[in-house]
Amino acid sequence: MPAREELPSTLERSDAKAQRTWIKAHDSAVETYGEGERAHRTAFSALKHTHEKVGDHWEPKEKPGPSDEQAARGAAESNRPTAGGVDANASKKHLEQVARRLDIPGRSKMNKSELVDAIGKANDRETARARRQ
Repeated sequence: MPAREELPSTLERSDAKAQRTWIKAHDSAVETYGEGERAHRTAFSALKHTHEKVGDHWEPKEKPGPSDEQAARGAAESNRPTAGGVDANASKKHLEQVARRLDIPGRSKMNKSELVDAIGKANDRETARARRQ
């Protein structure tokens, strides 16, 4: 099935570049691995190099590159947890700005790891809310 027909809802709410990145990576992964979870994981891995999840959509990153340890390793070690689209490699200042946009309470007292976790949870809540509408 062409990727455009199964575009995840978070990407439907994202810019055209995020959509193109995911679609191109997904279609390539389907050719290599076949349709299924691995193709989706591969497409999201590619997307996380150029975009980060903020709330219920994906936005371009300030600096391209892997978003977390798992993304840096690649799809071969797919059982490791990811940061769920949060750019865990971004500066603490950037994470604080994202947390402010998502109105995360207590953000000024959080360390970098806590900010990543809090942003991930806020992103999940926003995505669930958008899907219900």
